[in-house]
Amino acid sequence: MNDWIDWAVGLGLVAAYAIFVVAMYRRGRVGPGKALSLFGPALMIKTQRGRGMLDRVGRFRRFWSVVGDAGIVLAALAMATIVAVLVLDATVALRTPASAAPTPQEALGIPGINPFIPIGYGLIALVIGVVLHELMHGIIARSQKIGVKSIGILWLVIPVGAFVEQDDAEMNAAPRRKRARVAAAGVLANLVLAVIFFLLVAAAATTTLHPTADGVGLGAVVSGTPASSIGLHPGDIIVSINGTRTVTTNDLFNALAATHANQTVAISYYDPNVGSVVSGSVQLEALSDYTHLTTDSSKGFLGVSPTFVTPTQLKTILVNPAAGPGGPLAGVTYWVVLPIAGLEPISGTTTSFFTVSGPLAGLGVGGFWVLLNILYWLSWMNLLLGLSNALPLFPLDGGLIFRDFVASLTARVKRGWDTARLDAFAGRVAVASSIAVVLLLLWQFVAPHL
Repeated sequence: MNDWIDWAVGLGLVAAYAIFVVAMYRRGRVGPGKALSLFGPALMIKTQRGRGMLDRVGRFRRFWSVVGDAGIVLAALAMATIVAVLVLDATVALRTPASAAPTPQEALGIPGINPFIPIGYGLIALVIGVVLHELMHGIIARSQKIGVKSIGILWLVIPVGAFVEQDDAEMNAAPRRKRARVAAAGVLANLVLAVIFFLLVAAAATTTLHPTADGVGLGAVVSGTPASSIGLHPGDIIVSINGTRTVTTNDLFNALAATHANQTVAISYYDPNVGSVVSGSVQLEALSDYTHLTTDSSKGFLGVSPTFVTPTQLKTILVNPAAGPGGPLAGVTYWVVLPIAGLEPISGTTTSFFTVSGPLAGLGVGGFWVLLNILYWLSWMNLLLGLSNALPLFPLDGGLIFRDFVASLTARVKRGWDTARLDAFAGRVAVASSIAVVLLLLWQFVAPHL
């Protein structure tokens, strides 16, 4: 019933937004050169205010030129990284079964549409990331003496970000390096912000977040099983099975694999309701009672489902992914996919794995988790914005940078070509790269069904 209410409210907001935009358009309030204009289905609310601030901040031209050059390098690295990820995903898609194929919603980094991005935390992070992205474009543009016609808010039912409208004529007439500085500014802002917010997450988790026990956290307990009969429930942490320490999920699986049906085993687990480790015993059932496979008739079954990583590993991933399970690359990957694993935002059962004490404990348990989740999503969304905008795809920043890079490289090889011919060739190459990126994106959804 709640789902139907949510859909009704959502459709009502969309309808109200559409009616408002159509009414304003018919009254002549929406259009080119007006305070309101359309960018696709989104409404651009423009203002001249704020341009003075951009001028004041951007007047340190030498400093911002150095920052802009650093942004070009960072954007190039980000472009190479995200393209390599897309190529890797394309090869993985060839081995992905249709049942595990991603959905189109998962490809959109939009809160409320992407099932892994919470609408609350995700929307806050998206708006902040886009606003700061656009502000950096404006600051670098003014430092390079490129005009800014207006700034404003991008509205699509709800505010989805901000924009800085540069003077297209001055942008196109500027030297390529200056254009590249302006284009790379947004990518630079998002990636730097991703690092800053990541460090804040690490600091908060280091000082205030403490696992209640070193063991395997339970995400679910199957009702009617031996686990539920002894009082195990989601939020408990199993620390040992039959005398074997269960520090990792594999430890738990291996300990249970060594048991047999109807065996009575010793078990120790941390119960957050008790506030201490509870020790007892439990008689296992036959795994075949649940799998209905005769080959499982001699195997013991407890009836628990552990979380993706242990509480101790989760804290390590938040504090220092490079030290996470599986090594630096795996640890960084775990940090990125925490939302897909259902471990971010940290809420509900997962909060039972930790106690909150330290400098930020004054916020209260609820306040601390809200702060930690907001910081994580600010880092995550800025990383997503930075990498996605670095794609060599028009009209993204990466497409503009790639076009000018191709023109500069070609100018060194084809010294007899004039500017118009160089720009035309670079434009064709950039269009080709855009088509290639789109095909790589679509391939992830098509390949598993071939």
